[in-house]
Amino acid sequence: MKRNILYSLLGILLVILVGSLVIFYFSKNKEDKELTTIKVAEVTHSIFYTPFYVAMEKGYFKEEGIDIDLMLVSGSDNVAASVLSNDTEVGLAGPESAVYVYLAHEKDYLQVFAGVTKRDGQFMISRDGKNFDWHDLVGKEILIGRSTGMPGLSFLRALDNEGIKRSDVNINTSIEFAELSGAYLAGEGDYVNLFEPLASKLEKNGSGYVVTSVGASSDPFPYTAFYARKSYIQNNKDLLVKFSNALKKGMDFTFNNSSKVVAEAIKDEFSDISVIDLETMIERYRTSDVWLKTPFVEEEFFNTLTDLLKENDLIKEKVYYKDLVNNMYE
Repeated sequence: MKRNILYSLLGILLVILVGSLVIFYFSKNKEDKELTTIKVAEVTHSIFYTPFYVAMEKGYFKEEGIDIDLMLVSGSDNVAASVLSNDTEVGLAGPESAVYVYLAHEKDYLQVFAGVTKRDGQFMISRDGKNFDWHDLVGKEILIGRSTGMPGLSFLRALDNEGIKRSDVNINTSIEFAELSGAYLAGEGDYVNLFEPLASKLEKNGSGYVVTSVGASSDPFPYTAFYARKSYIQNNKDLLVKFSNALKKGMDFTFNNSSKVVAEAIKDEFSDISVIDLETMIERYRTSDVWLKTPFVEEEFFNTLTDLLKENDLIKEKVYYKDLVNNMYE
């Protein structure tokens, strides 16, 4: 009799267990089906974009019904090409590439709909650890990447702000952005500008020393932003408002928590870096004041960018904020 009761109880428990699994499976399947996938091409995978990764890892995008399919596409021109060819819907890169596309008279051009950083995220690396002064660059070679990209342009503005003549520095623009670290390790240049985590990796293995923040000496402007085709933004306004809302949650979390807590949140994005090292890098960026507090891109910031492009003879025509910025966060 007791055995029959035991078997009955086991049978009931088995039915409950199976039923729960079935309910979970169909609920999860339904949840996944309700998510809209957005393919995002990022120009580099860097701690510089921490608020975006926080939004992904904390599930803020999924709360808004969005699944982010993130892929690395090195070079801002390649990111723009990826969006223009419809390989991806959204690009995360310097908005100067959107300006270049617009001036090339692309009919369905790129528009910025959300920002993430407001200042250069590069750190200058030297081959020795002595106290640094910007005048130490005079007569020395520094690797800065392409002359038309935001990293190079921001560095030039930093030189101007520090009172250093560009002609007094051997500025090497012949090496692609993704190759800078390798070229420096191979012996090229006296200095190199790198983003995290590459800056700290060189420092950790004794190949160089972080001596200053480039962004701290440059000007604030929309350094990195999210953009998409004009038609995609027009046809997906509600979706991109949700995207921007999720990004804002990531920004809030980043600003309202310690660097240690933020490092724990994004550790899966950088599985080869210890949480302690991540914390150091995040704190370095926090101190450099690189992140926007909201995704809204201000007109004044955008005009600083276009002025920088004009000063360096990269554009000739006037470019208007209302044409190239379509904020989805208000």
